[in-house]
This record gives sequence, C-alpha cells and structure tokens, in this order.
Amino acid sequence: MIAKFLRVYTLLSESQKRLDFTIFLWYYFFMKWFRIKRKLKRPEKKKPIPDGLWQKCKGCGEILYRKELERNLFVCKKCGYHFRIGSREYIKILLDDGLNEQDSDIRTADPLRFDGYPKKIKETQQKTGLKEAIVAGEGRIGDFEVEFAAMDFSFRGGSMGSVVGEKVKRAILRAKEKKIPLIIVSSSGGARMQEGILSLMQMAKTGSALAELEKAKGPYISILTDPTTAGVMASYSSMGDIIISEPGALLGFAGPRVIEQTIKQKLPEGFQRAQFLLEHGFIDTIVERKDLKATLITILSILLNKK
Repeated sequence: MIAKFLRVYTLLSESQKRLDFTIFLWYYFFMKWFRIKRKLKRPEKKKPIPDGLWQKCKGCGEILYRKELERNLFVCKKCGYHFRIGSREYIKILLDDGLNEQDSDIRTADPLRFDGYPKKIKETQQKTGLKEAIVAGEGRIGDFEVEFAAMDFSFRGGSMGSVVGEKVKRAILRAKEKKIPLIIVSSSGGARMQEGILSLMQMAKTGSALAELEKAKGPYISILTDPTTAGVMASYSSMGDIIISEPGALLGFAGPRVIEQTIKQKLPEGFQRAQFLLEHGFIDTIVERKDLKATLITILSILLNKK
C-alpha cells in the first residue's frame, strides 16, 4: 500500500506535492489535537433526588414541589386539585391549638377471629403512627369550643369498625353533654369487612346517638372529603345539619360500576362527585380547603347567634 502511494506521489508536480503535503500536515495536526490533546468531559453524575421531594398532580399532571404543596395546604395551584390528606393535617388546618384527644385507649379487638386481622391492624398502626382510623376530642375554632373528629384514609382505607363507631358515638354524646357544636371530617371506604355484621351495626349506633344530639338541639357540621363512601356515607356523614364537601370529592354508597350493573343504565358524567351532589341537593356547599376554617367560623356564628 505504501509502495503504491510512493509511485503515485513521484508522478505529481512540485506544486501538487507541496499542496498535498500542506493538506497532510493540517490533517495530521488536527486529528492529533482532536484525539489526544482535547479531553472530552465525562457527563456529570446526576445527584439523587430524595424521595418525596416532588409529587405529581392527579388533576393536571403537573410536577409539584412538595414543600410548596404543603404551604398551599396540599392543593395544586395550577388546577385546584385537592390532594388527600390525613387527620393530623386537618387538625392543623382547622383547630387553633390542636386537639385534646379523647378515647385514645380504645383498642381494636378480633371478635370474629378473622385470619390475620390482628397482625394487619398492628402493621397499619406501626406504618401510620395512628391507633385507629379516627381521632376525636375537643378543640377550638376561633371563639368556639367544638367536639371534633377526623377520619384518616391511610388507616385501612378509613374503614369503620367497632372502635370507629364507638369513638364517633362518644364524641356525639360529649357534644350533647357539653352543649358544644360537633364537627366530623369524614374520609372512608366504608365498613370494615373483617368485623362483619358488627361493623354494619355502627351505622345504627351512630345514627341513634345523632338523634339524641338533634333532640338536644346540638349543631352538627359534617365535612366530606375524598373519598367518603359506603357505610360511613350512609350513616353519620350524611346526617349533618350542614354538610360541606371539598371540591372534587368522591361521595356515594356503591361504586358507579355496581350501580350501572344494577339499574342497567349509563350514569351521567361526574356522577358521585361533589359538584353533581351539590346540584342535586345532597350537600349544602363546596368549600376549598383554604377557606374551610373561615367558613366554619361563619356557620358557627350563625348557628349559635354570635356576631
């Protein structure tokens, strides 16, 4: 190959030789600089992002900075989607000085000896730091002392078993005895299947306690959050003197698929959402989370005839 190149090179004129040699030198030094002298920077390793730093909005798909989301009460600034929050967050948002919790010593039993139930309850308690799917006690909202209870969907889907029903009943009776307003924040998937018929009996228990509160003319404000369904929705959650819902909350008894199969009809769009229920008179008003406390103070002022 080299000998062939030299034979061809000798046939060239002097000017062609000088031109080729110049091109060769430029090529040689360019390649040498490119391959040897120039050092390509290695791509920097991406710094790991801590878990929970960002959260995707289920309403509009926006990626939200969690600290900013917390400052906005877990509501998307872009579309207004209300993220699901727990009982601790509602206590911080609504009560002035926290909750004086009552009945925290009541524990869940296993009346039906349902396989694995005690273990699942213990695991949920360790995971959530909660003892049950509801906390109840006294607190203050503005100038008003109230009996307050808040459910937590993170504890077994906010399911209502014997303990939840008992705590709600006691909260109702304390409100009656102390003659103070009752406020319950609901978030539940319904009755707790592991307790069978005993969980369904809580509907009657809480309903009869609310009947006593009504006779005593004690005001009861029910706050519905996403989701509030089944046995809880069919009992104390829908029995308030004033029923408030957060925007977009899923509210109802049975799921849409079950209803469609039963009535053999297609349900309207937005069925079982807060706006649909407001239009059909099932709830009294829809209030954004940031306005919830102020709205409660206004309602309590009217109900208790205080300016």
